[in-house]
Amino acid sequence: MPFRRSPAAPGPRFAADWLVVGLGNPGEEYARTRHNVGFWVINRLAKRVGTQPKSVGSLLHIGVGTLQGQRVALVKPKTYMNASGRAVAQALQWTGCTLARTIVVYDELDLPVGQLRVRAGGGHGGHNGLKSIAQHAGLDFIRVRIGIGRPTVDGEPSWDPDIVADWVLSPPAPADRELLEAAADRAADAVETIIASGVEAAAAAFNRKV
Repeated sequence: MPFRRSPAAPGPRFAADWLVVGLGNPGEEYARTRHNVGFWVINRLAKRVGTQPKSVGSLLHIGVGTLQGQRVALVKPKTYMNASGRAVAQALQWTGCTLARTIVVYDELDLPVGQLRVRAGGGHGGHNGLKSIAQHAGLDFIRVRIGIGRPTVDGEPSWDPDIVADWVLSPPAPADRELLEAAADRAADAVETIIASGVEAAAAAFNRKV
């Protein structure tokens, strides 16, 4: 009986060297809110690589292009923030990327408005999107955090869940909006620096007060 070579296993659907996920909530009503700054960064990166993330399946929008000589998949979950992990798990499977080559961009209450923090690994810090990613994929990814500031009551920072929810799900005031738009530009630059030069180089360049 002649030998027959078995067919090669199919590769990842959207094979990439890097996976970049911006966290946010779907829908026009959330597009300009503080909680969606991760989506703002993906939109900027998509323009840089000349792609437009498209809706694929029920969990995510994805687009693939070249950034810093690497094939990069850009993802915006179609889930709400607290179910982001389902989209990230699917994106990992579809791109063939590991968590070590996954960059997640998201809002951070405990950083001043417009400030960035780049680091690899860490906990979820109470962020609902990261809690979901921890459940479905793990936490050993690279983070680019964008400060949105914490709401205050009578001049004091508030941890009241209702006050915090109203804060993150509302559009920023014009002055803060200007800071966040600039931060989104720098966050996109930070993603490029991570891909080109590594996390430490990006942290050195972007983890500074603005």
